[in-house]
Amino acid sequence: MYISEKPSKERWQQNAESFEAMWNFPNCIGAIDGKHVQIKKPKNGGSKWINYKGTHSVVLMAVARADYTFEYVDVGGFGRQSDGGNWQNCTLGRALGDGELVLPPGRKPPLCAEKLPYVFVADAAFPMSENLLRPYPGYALSSLGKQERIFNYRLSRARRVVENAFGILAAEWEILRGPIALEP
Repeated sequence: MYISEKPSKERWQQNAESFEAMWNFPNCIGAIDGKHVQIKKPKNGGSKWINYKGTHSVVLMAVARADYTFEYVDVGGFGRQSDGGNWQNCTLGRALGDGELVLPPGRKPPLCAEKLPYVFVADAAFPMSENLLRPYPGYALSSLGKQERIFNYRLSRARRVVENAFGILAAEWEILRGPIALEP
């Protein structure tokens, strides 16, 4: 669900301008992540709600703007499913995957010789695609070259926006800090 109206090409471009100005990451239109919201075990819930930490959760999938506000949220993914799986099942993820999301045409970022597409940034749990960037793999810094390390650093700065937005949300809404009962 979009927080206001469905973003236009101009809105996506405004998001990109903000990410470039604030986080030094051009052509970025949003940062994606999922937050596991702990829930009490639902009756007859089975294992689909049990997450990687062994607790029951529902996933809040979100896209944040550069200023820590949300552009899009989807609630209801099963805790056992990965962020990438929840992303592919939410409406925005499906629209992006099916080529139905209306994005601005690519542009040349500063100091770049070719046009690059507008992208969402995410962590390694998400699938890479033309409009979805994740860091270069390689957990040991020595396994990456200088350019790859710089890219990962800048992508991480832009991506942390969504994690910080979740932190702000949880600080404001105390109910998100403990198990929530889904049933009355």
